[in-house]
Amino acid sequence: MHQDDDTIISFDATTGLSDLVIGEGLADPSLDHEIDQQIFHIRMANSRGRREAATLLLKKMYGWRGYDVDPSAHHVLNRITLYAETGGETVGTMSLCLDDPELGLPADENFRDKLDLLRGQQRRLCEPSRLAIDKGVSKRVFAALIHISYIYAHNIHGYTDYVIEVNPRHVMFYKRMLGFKDFGGERNCSRVGAPAVLLRLELDFMGEQIRKFGGLMEQQTTERSFYPYFFPIWDEPGITSRLVQGRN
Repeated sequence: MHQDDDTIISFDATTGLSDLVIGEGLADPSLDHEIDQQIFHIRMANSRGRREAATLLLKKMYGWRGYDVDPSAHHVLNRITLYAETGGETVGTMSLCLDDPELGLPADENFRDKLDLLRGQQRRLCEPSRLAIDKGVSKRVFAALIHISYIYAHNIHGYTDYVIEVNPRHVMFYKRMLGFKDFGGERNCSRVGAPAVLLRLELDFMGEQIRKFGGLMEQQTTERSFYPYFFPIWDEPGITSRLVQGRN
């Protein structure tokens, strides 16, 4: 692992994960490009230039479908944005929304009744959103963004559950690869005018999987989820420290 300046963590990786936009289908094949093995850096998009770079990737991945990307969404007070960069190019991004009594979550627009059930049980909710991974990028980039968002939400701030809206065609991916479960059925997503399914993942479960499988990607294992691509548990204290510094 490598760290420099305000990088949360850096790592060597090879190609392996096709483009991914949370809640959507595959990207336009014309957007394909090859990224060889190299060093990826994960940082927080805490400046105008970084937020613009993340928005440009989102527009690239969403735009050909005719979906709009609201650049102001990065400035919402209960949201942080992470991005992955290699060779000066932004190749992955995701935002994490933390539930707030006044601001709520993006999923409230379509699934408020379901989320209120969890809130009534004193669950603390957060929602990964605006996730985009460019074509040909390593699986480790996807895993790194999710793992870092988990550390920020669960280990630093004590949130208990992820909730996400995904396109029905991607439901099995999130179930098999991360352990999400059905929670809200299928409804029309008013933001993009397409069907969406609400899924839930208890972060205690994610922590258990990280402790079991994190860092085992190069070892022979029968585990077929994304958890072997997560960082080993001993990397979490350093990531936590840099996240706290970056947020401040």
